[in-house]
Amino acid sequence: MKLLSRAFIIALCLPLFSSAQNVLKPRTSPLAIATAHYKNTYLKITYSQPQKNGREIFGKLVPYDQVWRTGANEATEITLTNDILVNGTTLKAGTYSLFTIPGTEKWAIIFNSDLGLWGSYNYNPKMDVLRFDAPVKSIPENLVYDPFTIRIDQKTDTAELFLLWDNIQVSFSIKFNEPKP
Repeated sequence: MKLLSRAFIIALCLPLFSSAQNVLKPRTSPLAIATAHYKNTYLKITYSQPQKNGREIFGKLVPYDQVWRTGANEATEITLTNDILVNGTTLKAGTYSLFTIPGTEKWAIIFNSDLGLWGSYNYNPKMDVLRFDAPVKSIPENLVYDPFTIRIDQKTDTAELFLLWDNIQVSFSIKFNEPKP
């Protein structure tokens, strides 16, 4: 009887252990964060890093001329504690989804107020807050980025935000505003 009850308990618990292992499995596109701050202004970008893994990225895995989540998994999000200038235009404090439309010579950079999206499947252009084009540059072959990377190079109250993957680089400027008293 004891053996039968133990077998029954084990049979009931096996699905729970199996589910726990799936939850604890690391993502193939791990979570990453890029940050910058100046005085009282803090900028944080949360995104997932897909890997190149020998694949052809732009024009294949990431199609040209289509909205991309700018990473993997959930749409990339950027949070600002104060207003900043992005490519010369004010972006108000808050949290935004960061979408892009990759092209061969330029990318559309899109800050969108719709949050909590999985990918770009439900992207709504009516929620765009700021949109501009940024040129595409090639990276030397010895500097190929296997994981998609967002990097912020900051110099006091200005910074350059880089989107880097494979042998492609797209960047735009950021200027931190002085918070108003």
